[in-house]
Amino acid sequence: MPETHSRADRLSATRYGNRPTMKDVAARAGVGLKTVSRVVNGEAGVTAETEHRVKEAIEALGFRRNDSARVLRKGRTASIGLVLEDLADPFYGPLSRAVEEVARANGALLINGSSAEDPEREQELVLALCARRVDGLVVIPAGDDHRYLEPELKAGVATVFVDRPAGRIDADVVLSDNFGGARDGVAHLIGHGHRRIGFIGDMPRIHTAAERLRGYRAAMEDAGIAVEDAWTSLGVTDPERVRRAAEEMLSGPSPVTAIFAGNNRVTVTVVRVLAEHTRRVAFVGFDDIELADLLQPGVTVVAQDAAALGRTAAERLFRQLDGTLLTPERIELPTRLITRGSGELPPAD
Repeated sequence: MPETHSRADRLSATRYGNRPTMKDVAARAGVGLKTVSRVVNGEAGVTAETEHRVKEAIEALGFRRNDSARVLRKGRTASIGLVLEDLADPFYGPLSRAVEEVARANGALLINGSSAEDPEREQELVLALCARRVDGLVVIPAGDDHRYLEPELKAGVATVFVDRPAGRIDADVVLSDNFGGARDGVAHLIGHGHRRIGFIGDMPRIHTAAERLRGYRAAMEDAGIAVEDAWTSLGVTDPERVRRAAEEMLSGPSPVTAIFAGNNRVTVTVVRVLAEHTRRVAFVGFDDIELADLLQPGVTVVAQDAAALGRTAAERLFRQLDGTLLTPERIELPTRLITRGSGELPPAD
């Protein structure tokens, strides 16, 4: 019969604020301290029967591992930090989840925060996480100068940048092929007969925005199409600015017949603008969006694998912590063109 653990057992072990120790667990289970340590830390070398007995003792006493003592002993906190641009952006959901799953598989806790695309806030968050002695950082940078991290890197804080490279320091980075994806998306529109193609993107100082604009221009140049100034618009991605840019491109004596959107927030606003427009305009967006396949026509997109970005970055981070990675690398993951109908519309004129 399994032993019944009463509330009194736990109270007796913790009254007056005294927390049960591994020594208490060892005494109750009738084993040595090393055996309790192995069970608590998930190490091999313990029989199933002994492991069961130790776990019963842990449950009875209400024992919890003392991570502060573990930090002092091993020099690790078993925690990592993740700094995102915007926690509300759907793109970062699967990325964050992937980082968390890798952290959990490695016995680490994930702490995250949002920089709101503000370089000063990014630095503040990163240094706050370092002050709390996280073992490593996964950073989606808002700024372009990360020399403030040099003391932390020298102190052994493992760091991987995602989506955009670090500025003015040498560090691991995991990216999507922003240039190639944009070039493919615009070439797709050109292949369906379009010559006047607009590009609406994010702020030009952002690495992804600049690379996607470069891909747009490369596709147009490959097709021998001279890009007019009125066909490109970069800036903040709030709906008002994007709407104004789209409406300007769609009006006038020589309007664009297709639009390429530089990210998912731009895509959502452009979809709304086109829904109000009488003339059918071809459209391709960079980043997939929810319900894109249910619209009429469905939205053709250049899709990134956000989960793969997060997983690859986190795996590299833990390899750094294990000491198996010594030289920073740049890893570029491919994008995928998903055709659904909007990018395949022919020119209306």
